[in-house]
Amino acid sequence: MKKYFLRLILPVTLCFCFFQQIQGQTINLNERFIQQNLRTAQLLGKFDPSFSFTSLPIHTGKIGVKIDSSLIGNKEYGTTLKTFFGKHGSLKILPVDFLMEYSSHHPYSRNNGSMIPSRGYQQLISFGFFAELGPLSIQFKPEAVYAENRNFEGFPDSHYSVIWARRYGLWNRIDLPERFGEKNYKKSLFGQSSIRLNYHGLSLGLSSENIWWGPSVRNSIMMSNQAQGFNHITFDTTRPIKTPIGNFEWQLVTGRLEASGFTPPQIDRTHAGTNLYVPKNDDWRYYQGLTFTYSPKWVEGLSLGFIRWVQFYGEFAVKNRDYFPVFDNLLRKNDRYGLFDGTLEGERDQAAGVFARWLWKDAKAEIYAEYHMNDSKYNIRDFMLDTDHSRAYTIGIRKVFQKSPTSKIYEFSWERTRMQQTSSRLLRNAGSWYEHSGVRHGYTNNGEVMGAGIGPGSNSQYLELAMIDKFDKYSIAFEVIDQDNDFFISAFEEAQDFRRYWKDINVHFSVQKKVKNFWGRINVVYSRSLNYQWELEDFAEPYYHPGTDVNNLHINLNLTYHFNFKK
Repeated sequence: MKKYFLRLILPVTLCFCFFQQIQGQTINLNERFIQQNLRTAQLLGKFDPSFSFTSLPIHTGKIGVKIDSSLIGNKEYGTTLKTFFGKHGSLKILPVDFLMEYSSHHPYSRNNGSMIPSRGYQQLISFGFFAELGPLSIQFKPEAVYAENRNFEGFPDSHYSVIWARRYGLWNRIDLPERFGEKNYKKSLFGQSSIRLNYHGLSLGLSSENIWWGPSVRNSIMMSNQAQGFNHITFDTTRPIKTPIGNFEWQLVTGRLEASGFTPPQIDRTHAGTNLYVPKNDDWRYYQGLTFTYSPKWVEGLSLGFIRWVQFYGEFAVKNRDYFPVFDNLLRKNDRYGLFDGTLEGERDQAAGVFARWLWKDAKAEIYAEYHMNDSKYNIRDFMLDTDHSRAYTIGIRKVFQKSPTSKIYEFSWERTRMQQTSSRLLRNAGSWYEHSGVRHGYTNNGEVMGAGIGPGSNSQYLELAMIDKFDKYSIAFEVIDQDNDFFISAFEEAQDFRRYWKDINVHFSVQKKVKNFWGRINVVYSRSLNYQWELEDFAEPYYHPGTDVNNLHINLNLTYHFNFKK
């Protein structure tokens, strides 16, 4: 798929790069802090209340949602360079995005797109153009990524070989390397590029953009920009489609997922005379996903949605001509390939679930939730009897306070995500989210999960307090993360060792400002990791004593430059 994508998009892009302008470009996920400003503006009644914020990026201009210039501090998002064919065509230069990260002790990676989990310095630079002629639009916004990728303390040698064997129980079922090689990491990508045909709020095209599905702000379970974007065909709405019974939004994506090319640590390790590392299938994966949002006319501010995705190896897709799996076999009793017996690497990996977001206009607040299952149920009875099996959820609240339209804004937000298995695993092990025994790369692209950044088996709580003055924002946040409790419990349940939970306690300090054409945000995170990598000295006294506790400093800078040429 990759070579066909290149052959299709590159010649057309080069052809149109000489006369492009932007009337319907996207505010991409590298500029997510700008999107969050628009979401806050919606709570204040200053941004289109019909837009659900459940399918991102945001399409702007005449094909997308209308954004008042006062919300972005520019007359338009991007700067028009030229119009042509009687103003039916246009060319724009898009804002330049610069992202920088630094982690002092070990990687801290959250919703950073094409960047990787890395210790040390890392940066991403992206710029480009947008061209539009009639229904055709072309967005060319490539990315260049560089990471220092310094060595760090990973899963420790101090763990017994049986614990290593249980850790490989995860690593052999997911493409989630600890470190992306032993050298500096460099990569050039198409990034946030697309070529589309647009008509009355509908769009069909090719894209490599990052996608976000669901109403969550920090941990979207089904699709986020935690991983690098993937090449895909998309059929979606660019703005809410209004009908007599309410508004509809959707996106159908068919794409190709790639492996990272990196292995877990110490692949020569053995346990009980058996090699722990089992090489994965050297094949790309066929992916299809669907998100659908309905906002009923009779309940103001309410949005209800459904998400489902299916993936399997490309060879299996071609052999069985299975090209529309997202519309097939929601229940396993209807599975035309039979139940997985552990011998076929062509089995489907899938997940599905529902979400809701309710915007309370008068209260200047919103509540949202996601509830998803990491596997399909056998039938309706199975769903009713064992509802919590393989489930994960996110729930969140956001509320703003403002005395008058010109006064400062105070914002409160809270979000909880739970990915850890429930107690039903004692009778029916669901496996951790994003891992799979048949599709052994798991739900990943280029070595990172495509859903919640906290990763398989983890839980999180996030609380933020902020003060906003026009485009400036100052905030403090507290975050607690239980790191992969699924592994912890399976690894140490025989020993009944409850002392080893790996828990991160993080404090965030953020400043966001707009100065002339620059709009940026810096976030400094101090992290205290208790029992880092679940490491504890076994025979120390007293019995309940500290383990390996480490400090980590993480700095994240997002900077966007908007061109503003004088005409």
